[in-house]
Amino acid sequence: MSCEGFVLTVATASVRGMTFAERFLTTPEPVEVAGRHIKRYHLAVSGEDVDAEIQRAAYAMLPGLLPEPDGTPPATFTVLHQGTDGAFLLAYSWMWDNVLECRTVCAGVPMLGCPDTDLTHFAAPDRNWIGCVWELAPLEHERSAWVRHMLEPSQPDLAGYLADQLAPGPVGGARLVGVSRHS
Repeated sequence: MSCEGFVLTVATASVRGMTFAERFLTTPEPVEVAGRHIKRYHLAVSGEDVDAEIQRAAYAMLPGLLPEPDGTPPATFTVLHQGTDGAFLLAYSWMWDNVLECRTVCAGVPMLGCPDTDLTHFAAPDRNWIGCVWELAPLEHERSAWVRHMLEPSQPDLAGYLADQLAPGPVGGARLVGVSRHS
């Protein structure tokens, strides 16, 4: 069979003109919310921390992102990301001993279901995601920390897990992540 005379049309998707640069991670102290221990990560484009008003608005939404207890030690880690186009709070909660549940809210991105472009008006997105390239750096670390402190020892060490955070600094690049602040 000959394909002569046929024209192949390929549809292409356009990616916004975005140059990649690492973001900056800070690690506020863990807190307790609704009976859960919360490890916190903040991501910002600059070397500054996430804006205080964005933090206030995002963390006001946190109780609604936390699951009911299921017998697993009540631990969650959050990533609060102040990006160039919006703000995002991702709450990753450990369930069923070894499974992560992810619930999110975002602000400032109407195409994701936000009411407007205000970075303090958080709403549940109308899409499911687990994180962008910058938000996934803590996810890599947290999986290993959970195994190291909660699953491998003969007795789970929640305090050790809570103290084991990814070190502050640039994140998102293609290097291996493995340096912890308290491992």
